Amino acid sequence: MTGRPATLLDVARVSGLSKSTVSDALQGTGRVAEATRERVRRVARELGYRPNSAARSLRRSSTGSIGLRLPRTATRLDYYMSLAFGAVERAQEAGLDVMLLAPGGSADGLAARVDGLVIVDPDAEDAALPALLDAGVPVVTGERYPGPAAAPHGVVVCDTAGSLNALLDHVRERGARRPALLAPDGTSAWAVALRDTAAEWARARDMDVPVRLVPFVCSPAEAEEAAAALLAGDPEVDAIVCAPDGAAPGVLRSAKRAGRRVGTDLPVASCVDGAAMRNATPPVTAVDLDPAGYGRACADLLSDLLAGAEQPGTVREHPWELRLRDSTRR
Repeated sequence: MTGRPATLLDVARVSGLSKSTVSDALQGTGRVAEATRERVRRVARELGYRPNSAARSLRRSSTGSIGLRLPRTATRLDYYMSLAFGAVERAQEAGLDVMLLAPGGSADGLAARVDGLVIVDPDAEDAALPALLDAGVPVVTGERYPGPAAAPHGVVVCDTAGSLNALLDHVRERGARRPALLAPDGTSAWAVALRDTAAEWARARDMDVPVRLVPFVCSPAEAEEAAAALLAGDPEVDAIVCAPDGAAPGVLRSAKRAGRRVGTDLPVASCVDGAAMRNATPPVTAVDLDPAGYGRACADLLSDLLAGAEQPGTVREHPWELRLRDSTRR
């Protein structure tokens, strides 16, 4: 077995039985001897097989609603609000209402309230996620789930590594030889990918990329403090890439206080675009993740799964664009 989830065919192969016999044994149907049923259940447990929740949900009556679960800190970030509106808009086009789920809410009875669920930026340390992933409804995650529980039925990903590589390449082309990254802490796929990508980019070019951890939701004041400590402790840093949404204005203030000229001797860029990036002085180069479009993409995949137009295990990629502005123009 590989790291993928076990399938009904895997259980059949290990049991030495047909797929139909294994299906009947697990569902309690058909003319299957009790000893055979017990053997099939034991093999299923050993392999970690989980019945297809998407298929089960399609056989029951529809609620006409889907659930949307955002990170606990979502209300502090414009990115997630735009994403939520995009998801709601696409769901309404499919004739579905959207129920916003509280981050600490239980999965009990969820299958009776929604037809499916979208979970955005799942974190491996979120203790509630295993139960949500096994709640008996199709689940789509915005970014991969890095935890140990069952895999979601569908995933929408953005090329985090590609976008950060593009930002680092961009500041390097403008003369940076020691770019630094303000990286989010935590165990979400996005946070881990950013930290890993920075390390890989540095190794491939035989350069140093100092990484300073900041909160996943980093206020401008926290970003200003982190950047000030970075510049004071490592004067050779000649570019700063900010990962968290909205952190860049704090870095701009810190650079000004340190006597560094943003856009000339200190390019500054952000991994997330938004109004704060566009309206900063100078405007900040950033990765446009199109959060509303991302929310639409998640709801679209879930709608297709519910309609039977897409198979469980589907992964779709959401595009991004690099917006070049004065903060990196020497």
